[in-house]
Amino acid sequence: MSDSFLGVLGEAVGLILAGDRDLMEIILLSLRVTLTAVFLACLIGLPLGALVGTFRFPGRIVVTVILNALMGLPPVVVGLLVYLMLSASGPLGMLRLLYTPTAMIIAQTILVTPIVAALTRQVIEDLHREYAEQFASLGVRPLDRVGALLWDARYSLLTVALAGFGRAVAEVGAVIIVGGNINHVTRVMTTTIALETSKGNLQLALALGVVLLTIAVLVNACVMAIRASSVRSAYA
Repeated sequence: MSDSFLGVLGEAVGLILAGDRDLMEIILLSLRVTLTAVFLACLIGLPLGALVGTFRFPGRIVVTVILNALMGLPPVVVGLLVYLMLSASGPLGMLRLLYTPTAMIIAQTILVTPIVAALTRQVIEDLHREYAEQFASLGVRPLDRVGALLWDARYSLLTVALAGFGRAVAEVGAVIIVGGNINHVTRVMTTTIALETSKGNLQLALALGVVLLTIAVLVNACVMAIRASSVRSAYA
């Protein structure tokens, strides 16, 4: 069994080093879908979280509870809802987005946005407590406060974005429902690993697993580097 595992691992590494065409296609599609979804989630979640973290308004606690609750959205439920929206009989069926990379981007954006918004709210709220009196004494306008807080918390918010990326790149439930795992169209790393493992094609599955694990390690290394950089900047 040990020799068999080492043999499969060797073949998997060989696929990576050789830049196997199918392997590269799957990896690039995965990164394109994930990066686009994280960008859109940050575009929505960062301002939303900053506004909730900065201002006091009726229902703010309810909004905060909802954001925190949505962080744990079951991916298969999100996939089902997006599927129903994009299916031929759904309200957006005329767009014909089902079983396309766009559908996967939509599903991942819905999953990641609450994570980005909730974490941003916590970061900005904590920072606003420190600066509230200073803002008031300087007469800083409300929207200017949001901009200043977002800039000052940029290192922490990069960590938030990376957390969203880590959540999205490992997603399988939602993307397989709305993407269909179609070869050369919507087949990404996680769905391919599940499919190829069931087919017994362990070389490709393990190669993608190694790539996915490497990405996870790199993301965590980036998070640690950004945190260390922010600490050094604070004491500079």
